[in-house]
Amino acid sequence: MARRKRQSASGGGGAEDDVNLTPMLDVVFILLIFFIVTAQFIKEPGVPIVRPEVDNKAQVKPLAILIAINKDSEIYIDKKKVDPNEMGFTFKQLREDNPLGEVVVQADVDSQAEVLVDVMETINKIDGATVINISAKRE
Repeated sequence: MARRKRQSASGGGGAEDDVNLTPMLDVVFILLIFFIVTAQFIKEPGVPIVRPEVDNKAQVKPLAILIAINKDSEIYIDKKKVDPNEMGFTFKQLREDNPLGEVVVQADVDSQAEVLVDVMETINKIDGATVINISAKRE
């Protein structure tokens, strides 16, 4: 009621009384773009893997170099099948791109242990200071 009296006394009001939301929307879109660009996405191995169960379950940071070994003992890095002889070269390239990333190996329960050991030895030859994390099933 008091607002109507003020508007009629000042000449009617109108569009000048509305709040301009354009600057607020600009800020919201800038924040949205910022969070999309800086988000860390979860990497998937690219092949179905049945992980073994273990007692020691430590979490690994999301930006890791992910190596998968499927049930046929084939090695996958970044969803691409890699020949065991080229695994070292591929890992070396990934290590140059991501020098601080942790190494996570996801080995299927039915895969050959020899392939897992060969992958771990190749990683140690290239970067002996790297800690190799073996992915396991969570309960």
